[in-house]
Amino acid sequence: MSAVDGAALGTLLLASAGTALAVMLAAFAVGTAKGLHRTVDVAWGLAFAAVATVAWCLSAGHGDDVRRTAVALATVLWGLRLAVHIARRGRGHGEDPRYARMLARASGNPAFYALRKVYLLQAALVWLVSLPVQAAVLLPVPLDATAVLGLAVWATGLAFEAVGDRQLARFKADPAHRGRVMDRGLWSWTRHPNYFGDFLVWWGLYLTACATWPTALLTLVSPLTMSALLIWGSGKRLLEAHLADRPGYAAYRARTSGFIPLPPRRPATER
Repeated sequence: MSAVDGAALGTLLLASAGTALAVMLAAFAVGTAKGLHRTVDVAWGLAFAAVATVAWCLSAGHGDDVRRTAVALATVLWGLRLAVHIARRGRGHGEDPRYARMLARASGNPAFYALRKVYLLQAALVWLVSLPVQAAVLLPVPLDATAVLGLAVWATGLAFEAVGDRQLARFKADPAHRGRVMDRGLWSWTRHPNYFGDFLVWWGLYLTACATWPTALLTLVSPLTMSALLIWGSGKRLLEAHLADRPGYAAYRARTSGFIPLPPRRPATER
């Protein structure tokens, strides 16, 4: 199999790092001006979309046109959907409790503390997680069965994430549900359908970079990092800690899978 052009990959890695940094610095400027650092969550999706766009442009003449376009477009669609969803969800709200607690512990200037601990860290993570995209667009071979499977996994994850987000938004929009736990639809099968969807998206994109052993091995760190973030990092773990005291959450947790979708468990009295 043809290998990725090393010089082109080096150029793309540097350009992607610069792109991720530029998006996050712009988000920092906006967040500081507004006094709301939750805007970084919108920039997260936008940064992936920007990196994919730059990767597509710089890979012209190096990667297979169908593969590079499919991978870049998949990443842009995911990133833009996520950014729009988070922007709508946060409209009219104050600071995210996670960032409020972090900034309350800041030593020195809170804005520069946020720059170091939130924005620059997320820029680095965008670059790292997007490595499969950066490699896949440079692969000079047509889509193979593994890449097609990867795009199918990506599509499943995107649909799962979008449906879960939509179900939760409709549930919260009803005043009668204020303070209640969402336990319907996909949320009755997993406590985190949106995070599980992200998980599938990035494992799917990883598969598109597996046409050669070097790219498969070198980019494996990316879906592993995203999985760790979703399950043990700033995703599932922090959200469940925030919801632990909500009425009904303990019972919901007992009957609903923590991550992988599974049929709801019956209460012990019904077995």
